[in-house]
Amino acid sequence: MSTYYPQNTAHLRLVEQQLPHAVALRELPPSAGAERRPATSEFAATLHSAIEASGLSLDRIRTELDRQGVRVSVTTLSYWRRGRSQPERASSVRAVALLEQLLGLPRTALSGLLGPPRPRGRWVTGGPQDCLPVATIWPEEQRIAEVFAELDAPPTGELERLSVHDACYLDANRFGSLLRTRQVVRATTAGVSRCLVVHQADEDAVGCPELTSVRHARLGRVRRCPEIGLLVAELLLDRPLGLGDCAVFEYEVELPPGGPTTVYGRRFATPVREYVLQVHFDPTAVPAHCERYERDPGALQDRVRERLWIGASASAHVLATDQQPGQRGIRWEWE
Repeated sequence: MSTYYPQNTAHLRLVEQQLPHAVALRELPPSAGAERRPATSEFAATLHSAIEASGLSLDRIRTELDRQGVRVSVTTLSYWRRGRSQPERASSVRAVALLEQLLGLPRTALSGLLGPPRPRGRWVTGGPQDCLPVATIWPEEQRIAEVFAELDAPPTGELERLSVHDACYLDANRFGSLLRTRQVVRATTAGVSRCLVVHQADEDAVGCPELTSVRHARLGRVRRCPEIGLLVAELLLDRPLGLGDCAVFEYEVELPPGGPTTVYGRRFATPVREYVLQVHFDPTAVPAHCERYERDPGALQDRVRERLWIGASASAHVLATDQQPGQRGIRWEWE
């Protein structure tokens, strides 16, 4: 597990979503003497201008696309409009055609600007794109960066996260005492033998989380910061990984005692192909309200929030495919 996937227990402020109006794209005059930009840059600029002119929020656009059978995350839409990635899959190209209709653009106004797909696969040099440093993911906790330096943290992108599964368990006293995590990773370079994990306790808890029951890896060095309830631990993989090799490891985290738990979240420094979060409540203590949230890296406000249904099994979950750097989690209210 990467050091950039800690438990986020801070209370999160909410942001109201803007109500949409379909507005035609305003034409922008070309800059005199400006150099011609690459097609992908023109695509991003055109999409950005169309979204701004329409007044639609990214969450509203995502909802409209979903209604027409195309699933695209808000993070992906944000990356398209900023030029950090481009639509390449068949479902993404379909989404572009629907975007042209939704934003009132002429046919091929966006699709005609797409450049060729970027090279992918094991022969591509370098690690995953869009990796962020710990200071960006945890801007409020400088101590984490100091511990990373002390433990000589491995490069952020040398392990690609294929799957991350968190299961948080609350007891009848409304306290989250146990977290179970399972990760599937793949090496983007040769000789990968370790990774770091970060967990932080609730603000009113006494002590630090403790890593237990590590499977398919060994617990290495551990650093604790009791003043902020922080644990940074080194996991040593069963064997050094070669380029493209995969590994699966699991562990449990015992959380220190505190007041009633109201949120669990994870911060991502690198993209994850699939993230699953399950929160299991005691059947005798089910919250009155539950919702999922998303945040941009280092942000103090939610980008997305949506009510979640707590099923007959007294649990709620979120599933994210193509999870990008940032935060994602579940919060709840007891009454």
